[in-house]
Amino acid sequence: MKNFNTLKALCMLVPFLLSSCSTAKLQHNKAGFEPAYSFAVTDNDTPYSQCLQQLKMIDVDNLPIFAVGEVADKSGQINYDENGHAISQGISEMVISALAKTNKAHMVERLDLRIPLAEVKLSEQKKLSRSIEDYGKLPASDFIVVGALTELNFNIVSGGAQLFVRGIGGGARTVVVNVALDLRVIDSKNFAIRYVTSLQKQIMGYEVEANVFRFFGNSLIEFDAGAVRNEPMQLGVRSVVEMAVYQIMTDFLKLPGAIGCSLVKSDAMKAHLDIKQPIKNSMKEN
Repeated sequence: MKNFNTLKALCMLVPFLLSSCSTAKLQHNKAGFEPAYSFAVTDNDTPYSQCLQQLKMIDVDNLPIFAVGEVADKSGQINYDENGHAISQGISEMVISALAKTNKAHMVERLDLRIPLAEVKLSEQKKLSRSIEDYGKLPASDFIVVGALTELNFNIVSGGAQLFVRGIGGGARTVVVNVALDLRVIDSKNFAIRYVTSLQKQIMGYEVEANVFRFFGNSLIEFDAGAVRNEPMQLGVRSVVEMAVYQIMTDFLKLPGAIGCSLVKSDAMKAHLDIKQPIKNSMKEN
């Protein structure tokens, strides 16, 4: 009976083995292998991109000049499985892209001045076709945007169920993580902090899995099937960045906001304190 089961299992694997063998010999021509290509290049937008683009319709003058400084990943999270960071290290560039989508902010480069300063230096040495006088006075910024991604919390909510009977079964689970961003706007003239925004976004992932495996003699035959659908982590980061920039343009610069683009308010933390009366001023007036 064991031999029959083993033979049955091998018969089930024959079509798979034959298909694998047919692809083992890769086909190519003299020009080399044809690369696989799937989807076209698209805009890297989030749901909040349309809110930023709505600001283009506003007719205003005297647009401020922004400089974007370092917006670092200070979550402290490292992806040990892939020997790298868990979060994108290009958050400053995301802020620059978000400001550009509004078309309501002039920008000057302050994040990486190595090449611009090298250009000026070469011009001073008369090694460029442009003279140093052609540079004139460089525009100064009105506001500087800096900050950090301050939180990356894994498994703030998780749930699911699995059931296996004699190696046959399946399950599903849901995992929620969140990211948080803190940005501040600095007045370039006096270095005063003029505006601060602190936002967070939850990111959900869903996984369905089915496992079937049985022993045939001394051999283990296993079949796995499933589906994973996760909101990309970096898309969540870019969404928080774009909402923060939208707040800077509307709350700070007082540009009119678009309908449907308001920040979703959450009062989940208020339930942990029972404040029924406003705090009274205990300071005596002189």
